[in-house]
Amino acid sequence: MLQARRLGKELLVGIHSDEAILENKGPTVMTLKERVSAVDACRWSTLSVPYAPYVTSLPWISHYGCQYVVHGDDISSDSSGEDCYRYVKAAGRFLVVKRTPGISTTDLVGRMLLCTRGHFIKSLIGTLNGDEGFGTTEERIKSGQEMKQRIIDYATDETGLKPGAEVWSWSGSKSAMEDHIAEEAGSHSKMVDGKKPKPGQRIIYVDGGFDLFSSGHIEFLRQVVHVEETLSRKHGWYEPDAMKRRIAETGEDYGPAFIIAGVHDDEVINHWKGVNYPIMNIFERGLCVLQCRYINSVIFSAPFTPTKAYLTHLPYGTPDAVYHGPTSFMPLTYDPYTAPRAMGIFYEVDKHDFQNVNAGEIVQRIMRSRALYEERQRAKGEKAIGEEAVRRREMLEQQAKVLEGKALAARS
Repeated sequence: MLQARRLGKELLVGIHSDEAILENKGPTVMTLKERVSAVDACRWSTLSVPYAPYVTSLPWISHYGCQYVVHGDDISSDSSGEDCYRYVKAAGRFLVVKRTPGISTTDLVGRMLLCTRGHFIKSLIGTLNGDEGFGTTEERIKSGQEMKQRIIDYATDETGLKPGAEVWSWSGSKSAMEDHIAEEAGSHSKMVDGKKPKPGQRIIYVDGGFDLFSSGHIEFLRQVVHVEETLSRKHGWYEPDAMKRRIAETGEDYGPAFIIAGVHDDEVINHWKGVNYPIMNIFERGLCVLQCRYINSVIFSAPFTPTKAYLTHLPYGTPDAVYHGPTSFMPLTYDPYTAPRAMGIFYEVDKHDFQNVNAGEIVQRIMRSRALYEERQRAKGEKAIGEEAVRRREMLEQQAKVLEGKALAARS
């Protein structure tokens, strides 16, 4: 989507129905409503178009005023084996971009069912610098440079061409990263320069694992923006005179909130959740958060507990608010948000339609529909996942639930 956005001034994203995907490709992991939510949240999309036909026709794209259709360099076929884009290709209105390097749905399903941990990153900075990872020194350095460039690319604004979100990394002791015992400020290092908070904006902090960046995470972030907009509207933020004043002072209008998202390390998440969570490593999860239009800044390797020392030493100063969602994916033995509560800056968003959609829910969807996904993988020439691997996943998930129950009992 980033590559497509860079080719024009607007990007309309067609989204197929669940039924069309099932007929032509196989079962979906996300519902149509969830997938529309994801597209709407992408900062490079201009408009999402649900129920787009699986075979793209000229009347369809002309109806929406689109000059070209953009797709990756992989072949996409319908249920009869014919090219889904044959009509727009024949008309010379088809553009090809390189397939985004990295993981695919196939990779993620494999991680879920095989319970592998080879995707974990011990130190993101070490990996980016070529000090950690796989291969020779030269290969690690090259891989790190490519990863750095992708972070820069994903931090661009809605045009995909100019600086957008600022990116930071945090470093502190292992204890400060994993639990609430150590009270330390740590240190922040800027990774990518971007847009700073504007006059009058409230500084907002959120944090999480954001594993398999789902509609649950997206709706939480959207709700944070909505709450801040509602509060600011009561104080005249959207009055014509206020808007004119902002434009006169900065050359542009902007929203009332500057939202910072802290993303936890792989080992921190696994410490609390176990099995082989997170399914996506910190680099992959960070990119997902970076592309979200509801975010203004990302802090990699943020501590699990935002202590007072940490919050008062954020790059933009003490936040005006710390938000948390209505659900918790982690089996905690304590409240990580004691400090922001005591500081009077803690807020929770209301319950919403996607509040139960998290990494665990997505894994369970895959497990329940394993036979269908197996058939999909075989159709794509992928090696099937064995029954033993599936049973192992189920056993580990059950063990995790037992530990979670004990943790909740200890906390209560």
